[in-house]
Amino acid sequence: MKTATLKKPRDFHKLPPALNIMAHLAAGLFAIACVFPFLFVTIISFTDEKSLNTNGYRIIPEKWSLEAYRYLFKAGDQLLMSYGVTILVTVVGTIVSLLLTATFAYAISRKSFKFRNFFGFFAFFTMLFNGGLVPTYIVMTQLLGLKDSLWALVLPLAGNAFYIMIMRTFFSTSVPDAIIESGKIDGAGEFGIFVKLVLPLSLPGLATIGLFSTLGYWNDWFNALLYIDTPSLVPLQSMLMRIENSMQFLLQNTSNPSVGIGLLQSLPQDTSRMAMVVLATGPIIFAYPFFQRYFIQGLTIGAVKE
Repeated sequence: MKTATLKKPRDFHKLPPALNIMAHLAAGLFAIACVFPFLFVTIISFTDEKSLNTNGYRIIPEKWSLEAYRYLFKAGDQLLMSYGVTILVTVVGTIVSLLLTATFAYAISRKSFKFRNFFGFFAFFTMLFNGGLVPTYIVMTQLLGLKDSLWALVLPLAGNAFYIMIMRTFFSTSVPDAIIESGKIDGAGEFGIFVKLVLPLSLPGLATIGLFSTLGYWNDWFNALLYIDTPSLVPLQSMLMRIENSMQFLLQNTSNPSVGIGLLQSLPQDTSRMAMVVLATGPIIFAYPFFQRYFIQGLTIGAVKE
């Protein structure tokens, strides 16, 4: 009687030299394709506006210029203040979002929680339906009184049902019930188990959700448009948008054609847009290395394990 033999799985780390070189080249080209757009935008932001209009976009500009950044930094203290508001809202918002997401998701991931199905459906339902813009505005401004408040920039993005579903799956698949039981045997309460046992095992998921929340808060401008009127509370994205709108207003509403042509030539339209992208995107890029250690593990939440 013949016995079935199992084939040894192929070790993809030991590829033939030619395939290994091709794989490295493909990975390198893909990395360049991901980084090049931001580098190109940075180059354009340092290009002279007249040279850009004459020669178009070039990797090596004919003439370099800092005029776009001079134009943006004319805002002076307002720009620095907006940076401070954005950083504060991003840090506080990410912490609040992680706290709400982790506690809510952990509760509905435990089979011993009596109302886990109700609260799970409650979170899932908000992914499909929401109250709309007008009720949200009324709640934020009249019921909570958060008009012209930094909390108006934090709370709307703090509770995300999609992140809750992701973390619930992570807690269910990555935190064994035996660890919870061992904590109970040692006399720890629910909060102690959550802080001392569950959270250390959940760093990959928390880092992934934290990165998504950080990007969401950093790039948010719509809530500032709705709730913020005080200049000292305007975040970076909203301030850059207002600069862009002011520039377009000046160009489109000049009654004297000669003055309009003069403004058109003096204002760095295209290069200032690219400089806005650099100012808005550059700082958040440096946040990624802090999350990179856990990011790939967090992306595999719910994956099949061997």
